[in-house]
Amino acid sequence: MSYRVGVDIGGSFTDFAVLDERDNSIRTLKVLSRPDSPGSEITTGLAALQQRDGIDPRQIAYFTHGTTVGVNAVIQRKGVKLALFTTHGFSDVLELARLKIPHIHDLFSRRPTPLISRDRVFGINERTDSDGRILVTPDRHSVEQAVAAAIAAGCAGIVISLLHSYRNPDNEQAVRRIIAEIAPDMQVCCSADIWPIIREYERTITAVINAYVQPQVIDYLQAFEQALGEMGVTVPPRIAKSNGGVMSMTQAKTECVQMVLSGTASGVIGASYIAQRCGFERLLSLDIGGTSADVAVIVNGMPEYGSGEIIGEFPIYIPSVSVTSVGQGGGSIAWLDPQGVLHVGPDSAGSLPGPVCFQRGGTAATATDAFAACGLIGHGDLGYHAVQVDVAAARAAVQALADPLGITQEQTAENIIALAISGMYSDSSGLLSRFGIDPREFWFLAFGGAGPMMGCFLARELNMKGVVVPPTPGVLSALGGLVADVKNDFIRTMYCDVTDDIAAELARQADRLCSEAQGWLAREYGDGLAQTLSFSADMRYRGQSFEIEVALEQHALAQGDIAALQAAFNAQHQRLFGHHDPQAMVQIIALRLVIVSPTPKPALMTLAACDGPVEVLRQVDAWIDGRWWRVDAVSRATLRAGHQFAGPAIVLQDDCTTCVPPGMEVNVDSFGNLLITPLTEVNHGN
Repeated sequence: MSYRVGVDIGGSFTDFAVLDERDNSIRTLKVLSRPDSPGSEITTGLAALQQRDGIDPRQIAYFTHGTTVGVNAVIQRKGVKLALFTTHGFSDVLELARLKIPHIHDLFSRRPTPLISRDRVFGINERTDSDGRILVTPDRHSVEQAVAAAIAAGCAGIVISLLHSYRNPDNEQAVRRIIAEIAPDMQVCCSADIWPIIREYERTITAVINAYVQPQVIDYLQAFEQALGEMGVTVPPRIAKSNGGVMSMTQAKTECVQMVLSGTASGVIGASYIAQRCGFERLLSLDIGGTSADVAVIVNGMPEYGSGEIIGEFPIYIPSVSVTSVGQGGGSIAWLDPQGVLHVGPDSAGSLPGPVCFQRGGTAATATDAFAACGLIGHGDLGYHAVQVDVAAARAAVQALADPLGITQEQTAENIIALAISGMYSDSSGLLSRFGIDPREFWFLAFGGAGPMMGCFLARELNMKGVVVPPTPGVLSALGGLVADVKNDFIRTMYCDVTDDIAAELARQADRLCSEAQGWLAREYGDGLAQTLSFSADMRYRGQSFEIEVALEQHALAQGDIAALQAAFNAQHQRLFGHHDPQAMVQIIALRLVIVSPTPKPALMTLAACDGPVEVLRQVDAWIDGRWWRVDAVSRATLRAGHQFAGPAIVLQDDCTTCVPPGMEVNVDSFGNLLITPLTEVNHGN
């Protein structure tokens, strides 16, 4: 007898999904997160599973874990104080960035303040040219001066990002060695070690984010390991990655940026799993936790991937699921600025002290408190009875904002909800435009502790086809980590024209990438694992400023089939932009390889057909759309396939609450999903 366990630790709750390998069944659990005592939520959860379900931690054969600790640190700007060492003359790399306005239609839009201020960026006398030839080795005196200045500024870490280090990292390594002699305890991060890509800002910001979250991530992972050991779990844990795969604990500690979107990516993988098994062709995953709301595109059961995803205010350029993360979540704090204007987020109450209504010491009203004040939650316990909602406390907290605003408590609460939804709307709209999506053709798959609570309100604003709420939405990210495959990415910067002259070099680099990837898999997980290798390349026409990723066949690279490579690029360019130029010179900027080793997948359970009407537990009063409504409260456990009911309604279950506003109806499918659609455009098909 053995179990496979997936865990997702968010800002407010820690979620567990357990696969029993005897019968392929899934058990779930939700406990409060403990940012004050990292790792204790693991101990609490495993102990609860042992007591409730008889799951002995010593029988756990596989343990995977996703966390939002990295993304939360960036969104809330609570990372470590850093210095940046650049090539002399390039110290403005973070200030200049790409000179893009974040919101082009906002006249008051400002580029974000860098994570490393300009006074903590120091130039090093050194130079490597674009071909990787070292023209000037690092000047020791300039490094010593920079280290002294970084220490004087109170920096706990240094990021080294030198010109053209993607071609040759020797100068970065030389600077690292000097720092190790001068300040051996200083945390040091080299950009070429993290992700050796062309373009200085992209490589630098990725390395900066890695170093920015690294101390928090390491402390957290060490506490996590200790908690597992105390509970008797002997299997090495795996950590969910931003690319939707999993990696070892050792890799996670050194390549922290690979797990910045760990919890987020797990949710997308879980949503993709639901989409594949249930037959939803077009989905947007909507994962709302305590700190952030995350949206991703899933077509035919496969998520979109890319680089340059925005985390809070900053891009990261590692391969990752294409997801938009924003600062509004269920725990986002509502506040008034000096002019008396109401705002929501980006600061979050997290798990401690949490929303006021959770009775854990919170005093500032949050989005969750606003829902409680409106009567939309608080009609049952949350988080598998971990939280009893104090509606009176939530109303008092909202009243503290209503008084200076000069409006009613209900109006203030609804304004808090509207502001949270509008923040999600703005970034979701950008994602829709980016992928050319017609929202009327897509479902929202709402999950996370606050996804079902807020999903229908956002879907109304975006004019979505409808909202899908899976059977256990509060723990879908944990399930995603459980079904995620072992996966890693490798890259070689080439920067060359696609001509017959490079055929041999392409074949050689492809073979090196294969050896590197297979060696990594063998070292991390042992020999004999099933695996797939997928090649792609960043390609463009000569003269273009940016490139597109093109899938390539391994045999075309091995055989140096230049015509096949050019044809693949032209076909992709035609698909994306509606035109191509077969006479133009094509360039390969970088060659990429993804190695994947699959993991077992559980089967989804089906519901029995209904044999009677929906059972209404009770009716409650709720403030929606500017007025009070009499609302049906329904238990999720009593619903069966074929059940149907109209909003306004509230669906209660152990891990979350689903809020269905007026003008929408709910249909229950054979997998137990709630399909929530506008009454005027009911569509039960997938």
